[in-house]
Amino acid sequence: MRVALVFSTIKPDYFEYLDLLFDEFEKYGITPAIELEFRNLLTEHNETWSNCPCFNDAASFKNNADIVLSLGGDGTFLKTVLYVRDSQIPILGINMGRLGFLANLNKDKIEEAVRLMIKEDYTLTVRSLIQMESQQQYFGKHNFALNELAIHKKDSASMISVQVMVGNDYLNNYWADGLIISTPTGSTGYSLSCGGPIVSPETPVFVITPIAPHNLNVRPIIIKDDLEIRVKVNDRNYTHLLTLDSRSELIQENAEIVIRKAPFSILTVQFSNFSFFDTIRDKLLWGLDKRN
Repeated sequence: MRVALVFSTIKPDYFEYLDLLFDEFEKYGITPAIELEFRNLLTEHNETWSNCPCFNDAASFKNNADIVLSLGGDGTFLKTVLYVRDSQIPILGINMGRLGFLANLNKDKIEEAVRLMIKEDYTLTVRSLIQMESQQQYFGKHNFALNELAIHKKDSASMISVQVMVGNDYLNNYWADGLIISTPTGSTGYSLSCGGPIVSPETPVFVITPIAPHNLNVRPIIIKDDLEIRVKVNDRNYTHLLTLDSRSELIQENAEIVIRKAPFSILTVQFSNFSFFDTIRDKLLWGLDKRN
């Protein structure tokens, strides 16, 4: 089995767990592949990491991985998706911090996770992605997102106006600080903080959530994910911020964005003793009511 590791950062308190991880790999004769930048950092800590193969782009990543461990938080998981793309290489998210919906397995479970991974004692959850197109070709070949696409006002200026068409139907002209279009996976991210609903990962829908809408009767709406969404910003401030997960670009007034379900999906590793609903209860502190 070829295993790749992806990081966004390596903090001093990671090393205790990474040493456990490396020792566990050695038991099974696995030498993990690591992003070049972070292999060098790990080698400074422990020379044994220097024997690991490395990668620095999607092509070299795919040549070194049958499964990938995302070691960090949800931001690291989203970075991992850019390496995986349409390869169908499963992602196991290990949370090295405190809160994570995507990286939902805590770092103190690393040894158990490796043993279950080697035994292939897990199921795979299919997660859909969102993809955008525009004449300006924003984001180039990385024009997809696992969580959401969002349009924001660029600064503290007045609200923006966002016109939305769903299929051939006019939905609304949103007067707000911005608009979020999220996947089911993204429903526990930015959309949730703006009042959007939590959606189970396999549900074939998108969620459209306004950010601080001027009209208080405007609410999030759930639509089928096989519908095309067209978005146009109408505003006098000329430039606005378009984001795909953690990446952002400036867009001009009247730029039209076409949004669809991506033609590929991401596979995430799910162990039998820890489900999506377990994660929700744990991260959102559900069930702490004394009456339960």
